[in-house]
Amino acid sequence: MQWFSSSPRPFVGLVLMAMGMAASGAVQAQQPAPMQSAGAVQYRCGGIGLDESTAMRSAMPSYPLALLFAAAGGEYLADLSVRLSGASTAEFTATGPVCLLQLPQGKYTVTATTKDGREKSQTVDVGASSKSLDFRF
Repeated sequence: MQWFSSSPRPFVGLVLMAMGMAASGAVQAQQPAPMQSAGAVQYRCGGIGLDESTAMRSAMPSYPLALLFAAAGGEYLADLSVRLSGASTAEFTATGPVCLLQLPQGKYTVTATTKDGREKSQTVDVGASSKSLDFRF
């Protein structure tokens, strides 16, 4: 009793269909978080899940400022309040552990506050090259 077809065509079709579905899923997962605005600052936050985290981290050099939020043990954090003061001011919620910011050049103080009230501040001079701030709580 033969349980498979002697023609490879049905199997080739299934393999091609599966590859197409996998590829379309990978493309969808790589889409960046939407750009949002807070005053003169535009930002996108994300990085939840491996694909999105990889996409956000690879985009970091394309932005004047990138922010990364994590616990002391390395676990990523989200839903932090972020406040920028300096050359421009802005306030927003970091909905993911990575935030990419488009903002005017100048000196900024970035303050991040966790849901349980822990707060950290860092100062950065945003210029021609990309900068990154790592907030560990």
